[in-house]
Amino acid sequence: MIDRLAIIGVGLIGSSLALALKQAGAVRQVIGYGRNLENLEKGIELGVIDSLATTVADCVRGADVIVVAVPLGAMRQVFAELKASSGRDAVITDVGSAKGSVVAAAREELGDLWSRFVPGHPIAGTEKSGVEAGFASLYQGRRVILTPLEQTDADAVEVIDDMWQHCGAIMEYLSVEHHDKVLAATSHLPHMLAYALVHHLSNLNDHEEIFRYAAGGFRDFSRIASSDPVMWRDVCLANGDALVTLIDQYQQELERIASAIRDGDADELLKLFGRAKSERDSLIGNC
Repeated sequence: MIDRLAIIGVGLIGSSLALALKQAGAVRQVIGYGRNLENLEKGIELGVIDSLATTVADCVRGADVIVVAVPLGAMRQVFAELKASSGRDAVITDVGSAKGSVVAAAREELGDLWSRFVPGHPIAGTEKSGVEAGFASLYQGRRVILTPLEQTDADAVEVIDDMWQHCGAIMEYLSVEHHDKVLAATSHLPHMLAYALVHHLSNLNDHEEIFRYAAGGFRDFSRIASSDPVMWRDVCLANGDALVTLIDQYQQELERIASAIRDGDADELLKLFGRAKSERDSLIGNC
């Protein structure tokens, strides 16, 4: 049972965590902090948080567990601000989708609290944002990856593992480097493709007609282009090396398809599409 949970950044991820823990009876009090006071007041109204703080220091004071759920670009400042007011035994975690930059910031800013920091990343979300987007079942059956370091206290890892399991999550453990490489391929690259496609089509002269006749496939693929631009800008900058490598490789794959189309090479297209379908069906199924 978490006695006092501090959530810094009460958006989709933070609010869903609070709701899930409350539903599971795994937390007594939730205090939230964010830059948008109206969002925090809405969080109290919806029962997501029990009280709000106007500074990071006030939010974390007396907290057993501190969850940093802000964009990657804001992590360093939050770590610096919470260091002076956090209890020595408090456990700190984050939800950032690129771990290398977060770990580097935490190592430099947390000082004596470094061993109490458990890097984390829930593989869950929607294109919606804000406290009203949260829902208690977001993490049910979804994976949460923890990337603890050698210096991370074992009891701190246990607290965060237990917290996410109360939300119905499936726990996984990866190294920081491997996490960022895998997520660049499975999450970051698809978001870049969606953003690029929508941006490209919106620049065409007949883009209004194109979007008017968009069918289900386009809507499904482009949905994630409605995600928070600030968050994804920060992801690109934080995991840039891995992401740029994948973008370069993907461009080569597109050129392979374009070349087959130019050459009228039906066999090459069928081979490529067939292999992609087989891989997708065997690894993911009909999800």
